[in-house]
Amino acid sequence: MSPESVRDDLAAQGYIADVGLATAVFLARELGRPLMLEGDAGVGKTELAKAIAASTGGELIRLQCYEGIDASQAVYDWDYTRQLLHLRAAEATGAMVGRTTDSVEAELYDERFLVRRAVLRAIDHRDGPSPVLLIDEVDRADDEFEAYLLEVLSDFQVTVPEIGVFRAQRPPVVVLTSNRTRDVHDALKRRCLYHWVEHPDLEREIEIVRRRVPEADIALSTEVAAAVAHLRAMELYKPPGVAETIDWTAALARLGVRHLDAASAEATLGTVLKYREDTERVVSHGIDDLVAAARSGAGR
Repeated sequence: MSPESVRDDLAAQGYIADVGLATAVFLARELGRPLMLEGDAGVGKTELAKAIAASTGGELIRLQCYEGIDASQAVYDWDYTRQLLHLRAAEATGAMVGRTTDSVEAELYDERFLVRRAVLRAIDHRDGPSPVLLIDEVDRADDEFEAYLLEVLSDFQVTVPEIGVFRAQRPPVVVLTSNRTRDVHDALKRRCLYHWVEHPDLEREIEIVRRRVPEADIALSTEVAAAVAHLRAMELYKPPGVAETIDWTAALARLGVRHLDAASAEATLGTVLKYREDTERVVSHGIDDLVAAARSGAGR
């Protein structure tokens, strides 16, 4: 395996990575280190984890972070309903007679009642290729959860007090993403390999769109990519990402548009701009100017 082969494998899954990103993925896999991806929303961070899983054949296990997430949602929990049913069944059949409280508790906290959440599923994976653990938008979680992740990812093990320690026989490929809604702590970043994911240049974005929306004319794909590049230069509240470029191209292709024009652009702005203020800004600057920039960028 090499950075070039990783890049080819990702391309086979429809993900066009630049040399730096392919190298980061290669090193994360070879060194067994988590890969921290930061960048604007929509640049393809989550899609990269999906492409890695598809290219390696490993299961994609996704943990979506949010404010207040804790170990019971991310690592493991107990199936309290099944425990209660087991206890009632034991009482009904007389299996509880003569037993100590400790023996009953030990039976209730057996592994069969353990609910494996994303992190434990990835660490306790035993068969097949190593899974890909996607810890998405880690910047939305709080400090305590970050500290817990740091402990888990340092040794790839989880301690369940009632059962024992689960250690990864083969470490999962771990991808953490952040949109930088807040700074992730340095300690967690130091544990990871780091890569800032930029918006692709025009040529690479056209290639991405061509692969994801093959039904669109090449002229349309080129013009839309050039138009999105122009939008990103306008300092909008929410600059469009690659996902919006793909959505816009797919919408126009579905409408039968072969070349971007003012009417089709204005009618479909909602597929690429997600805030009213951004739409008003673009309209006030002139849709004709946007179309002219698209055609100029496309070399027409």
